Amino acid sequence: MKKFLSSGILLLLLLECSFLQAKPRFSDQPNAAKTKSIQTGADQTSKYLAYLKGKRVAMVANQTSIIGNKLSVDSLLSLGVNIVKVFGPEHGFRGNASNGARVGDEVDEKTGIPIISLYGRNEKPTAKQLADVDLVIFDIQDVGCRFYTNINTLEYVMEACAENNKELMIFDRPNPNGYLIDGPVLEDKYKSGIGIHNIPMTHAMTIGEFAQMLNGEGYIESGKCRLNIVKIGNYNHSMEYDLPVKPSPNLNTQQSIVLYPSLCWFEGTIINEGRGTQSPFAILGAPGLKGRYEFSYKPVAIPGMSEFPQHKDKVCYGIDLRNYDTNLLRKSGQVNLGWLIELYNAYPEKDKFFPVNPNTGIATFDLRSGNASLREQVIAGVPEAEIRKSWEPGLKAFRALRAKYLLYPDK
Repeated sequence: MKKFLSSGILLLLLLECSFLQAKPRFSDQPNAAKTKSIQTGADQTSKYLAYLKGKRVAMVANQTSIIGNKLSVDSLLSLGVNIVKVFGPEHGFRGNASNGARVGDEVDEKTGIPIISLYGRNEKPTAKQLADVDLVIFDIQDVGCRFYTNINTLEYVMEACAENNKELMIFDRPNPNGYLIDGPVLEDKYKSGIGIHNIPMTHAMTIGEFAQMLNGEGYIESGKCRLNIVKIGNYNHSMEYDLPVKPSPNLNTQQSIVLYPSLCWFEGTIINEGRGTQSPFAILGAPGLKGRYEFSYKPVAIPGMSEFPQHKDKVCYGIDLRNYDTNLLRKSGQVNLGWLIELYNAYPEKDKFFPVNPNTGIATFDLRSGNASLREQVIAGVPEAEIRKSWEPGLKAFRALRAKYLLYPDK
């Protein structure tokens, strides 16, 4: 027994040392030195390893679930944690499924552990799937936007845990857009798979904080979920955080992650936002802008990223933001609304800029903005300052609500 414990302690020390020396695997790491002091919840194994001993554990995880530079599932298995199954979100456990693609159940080739998709037949774990589980661990990197579906998965997992009296442990991770609270608050009429919470477009909360809000504000219909949050070390919301792993196939650079809040709503317009290229969420364009912009590119099918991008195989003309100084967004503390207004004004066929779903009669843009007002304001030529002023009552109320659930200071 003593020999086993000594081996476990040695493994733990080696693992924590590997975290300090781990080299980032993400392709764009200009500010990695600024984030060395930050310790994610997962990396602080000494805070939770003993608690997991003897428990049957299920993990909600994907390619961002890492300890040091190794998948947390693999790391915890090597430390003797009994992981009986893994639940995978959008893009799958290994993060290689395209945007919106249904993901099936499978068995992980490396570990032999069953992988149950929460982006396929069921959105939340069933009672049967949780019957042989004592505790669920949620360990997924978020990027702080309402339409990024990890927070939807979080709610569904919390509901399942509450319904089945299972504890949920959260390995908290920094929000790379943790400084940003902006955009319209989602109205009930525009709830969909890309927005189920009445919050602004960007919420500036970590997954742990968001979970506390879901509990506290009654989002969990079956009652409060038992939470056990492993907090981030040495973190506040104003800190820059460069992700060590891309959070999804089309957020493949740090530049795209920071630009994402300002560009994702273009998915509800005639404008291609870089899908079908190696620079998604860093370039914008459409064939109809020929002659108005010099910059051009051609979206193509890219397996595992975007098989059917808008304007596939057509030359698009527009804006190149790959070298845009994202510090300007940080200094402003706002999403960039100017690009939306500019491209709408430049597009010649204005009636085609905001497509409407023929089945619902709702403009797809409204599902991302969270209301119809923003689209109507852009069409009417309302000045940006007035548009932002219309957001303020909702943002003020959300800031007050958010403050109740913070685990980390804003500065």
